[in-house]
Amino acid sequence: MKQLRIRTLAAVFVVAGVLSWAGARLWNAVGTLPRVPLAAPIVLALIAVVLLATALSLRARLKAQRERRPGAKGVDPLMAARAVVFGQASALVAALVSGMYGGAGVFLLESLEIPAIRDQAIYAGLSVVAGIGVIAAAFFLERVCKLPEDDDSDGGTAPAA
Repeated sequence: MKQLRIRTLAAVFVVAGVLSWAGARLWNAVGTLPRVPLAAPIVLALIAVVLLATALSLRARLKAQRERRPGAKGVDPLMAARAVVFGQASALVAALVSGMYGGAGVFLLESLEIPAIRDQAIYAGLSVVAGIGVIAAAFFLERVCKLPEDDDSDGGTAPAA
């Protein structure tokens, strides 16, 4: 399984932000701009909390398994792989959604004197922050589930100790 790359997520964020900003300018010239829902940052924050809780749970179970505590539950490798895939998918979607709301938020910065637009800009900014939280939680989950690297530098021909 390939690891998340920050460059990929940053590229998705920037491209979505630029397209969203241009789309918001165009949409505003034609009519009224769609609203940024209050639920957007809330849903992203909930996804971040779920990813973080999963990572902390898996980390505790893996630590108990490594320390060979009596009654420690092991971690099913398939379940860990599914958690990592969920984290990676969430990070990609969060980068896309955060970019979209970030681009719209940058456009809304031009009209902050209007209270309704100011609220929309705040919701957009909170969505970007929550999206960054999802990405951070996904990276943490991926790090928790990563297998230890082999320390063989000579291709595995050294005698076993």
